[in-house]
Amino acid sequence: MDEATQRTPTELMSVHATRRRSAYVIALCCVAAIGGFLFGFDSGVINGTVDALAKAFGTDAAGTGFAVASVLLGCAAGAFGAGRLADSLGRRPTMLLNAILFLVTAMATGAANSDAFFIAARIIAGVAIGGASVLAPMYIAEVAPPHMRGRLASLQQMAIVVGLFSAFLSNAILARVAGGAGEIFWFGAPTWRWMFWMEALPAVAFLLGSMTIPESPRYLVFVGKHEQARNVFTRIGGDADRLVRQVEQSLEAERRPQLSDLIIPGTRRIAPVLWVGMGLAAFQQFVGINIIFYFGEILWKAAGATEQWALRINVLTGLVNILATIPAIMLIDRIGRKPLLLIGSVGMTLTLGAMAAVFAMAGVGPDGKPMLSQMAAVSGLTAANLYIVSFAVSWGPVMWVLLGEMFPNEIRGAALAISGATNWLANFTVTVSFLLLLKVVGLTGAYAFYAIAAAISLPFVWLTVGETKGRTLEQMTDTTDLEMRTAQRSRRTPEKRE
Repeated sequence: MDEATQRTPTELMSVHATRRRSAYVIALCCVAAIGGFLFGFDSGVINGTVDALAKAFGTDAAGTGFAVASVLLGCAAGAFGAGRLADSLGRRPTMLLNAILFLVTAMATGAANSDAFFIAARIIAGVAIGGASVLAPMYIAEVAPPHMRGRLASLQQMAIVVGLFSAFLSNAILARVAGGAGEIFWFGAPTWRWMFWMEALPAVAFLLGSMTIPESPRYLVFVGKHEQARNVFTRIGGDADRLVRQVEQSLEAERRPQLSDLIIPGTRRIAPVLWVGMGLAAFQQFVGINIIFYFGEILWKAAGATEQWALRINVLTGLVNILATIPAIMLIDRIGRKPLLLIGSVGMTLTLGAMAAVFAMAGVGPDGKPMLSQMAAVSGLTAANLYIVSFAVSWGPVMWVLLGEMFPNEIRGAALAISGATNWLANFTVTVSFLLLLKVVGLTGAYAFYAIAAAISLPFVWLTVGETKGRTLEQMTDTTDLEMRTAQRSRRTPEKRE
């Protein structure tokens, strides 16, 4: 007899109930992760349109670079505002608004008839992307049980990389069928417009999905809707009454989080845990990963590839990114967050250094582009893909997981807003400077700069980041957090002594 036939009816019912609850939690997290898919698609779709946009709007290198990077200004604003809006309206209503914004800006960006209108539409689209970067990890962290939270939170990064890959694939297919991003396609519209309009499909899916999910139970406790919170906790698993009490104890008072909560009372010092979050957010961008995803076509053309081959390489790197994210999801709850970050920092330092070395030894052709031998080209492409692997199994998903769970309940919204905005501002800085960096120091200098940032991230993680694996959100307190929260309680209510 196998194990299943030896179980009693009560045990079998319990197993089935556990599976139903797990399936329900996974479904909720998948809906939230559609925001991550849109995050990735909207971030990556620009990759195949850069040259076509420059020709359509008549912009120079600086103007084109700003058109590409402008979305990141909106991302910073969206990340900063989404956390506070989610604390005011709730997680679910804010996600609905975010879905609407994705849909409207997808259509508006593709319809742009001037660089000013395009930039305005992209900045607003950035608000949606920045909002998704905060809302998805926040919602997933608040509905996922501790033993599943790392893997489920990693769905955000998987959704982002699938979104990136989908944008690259969509761009490549449309350009191949039409003959190029600037060629006329369906209904007399240039192909690059259809590249942006394709985003409307997942945006509609996100809108419909957000209508079906419940509010975060932790937010429901925060606003005093305890019975609704118990119902949600019951559906997602665990002792609902105990979980509600834990959330109540962690919140201590019915007061909305404010940015002032991030300052340790009686001092002018920002809570150290926020500095760690901001550092993680900044380093994730300073290693230069989005240069490959935003400027992949330009990057590979600079290395000597044709437009069609540059788009094909984009698809390859997008696929590698997806495949490398799968081990991260499998490992994050087994070996922990911090070890993965350390492994990733070492891997990125070595691979970025190798890429810098490849281009440093390359000759220069009459057109100013690097002249790579076949072996050097293969070595550079291999190093680039190993770099993506190093990022995808570590900093890609782990940074978002940590930001979703490392902050205490009463400051999570505000702290996520600051950390998310830091991530996007760092992204903007790296992106807007890339074309200039390419002109001044070339690919060698650019990759060397990102390698140095990856090297510095190693001691930063080793010295400042704590492990959060297997802990409930209510247990996310270290000595620094405890000092801050004790001071916060003292200014809210008189201290009780026995």
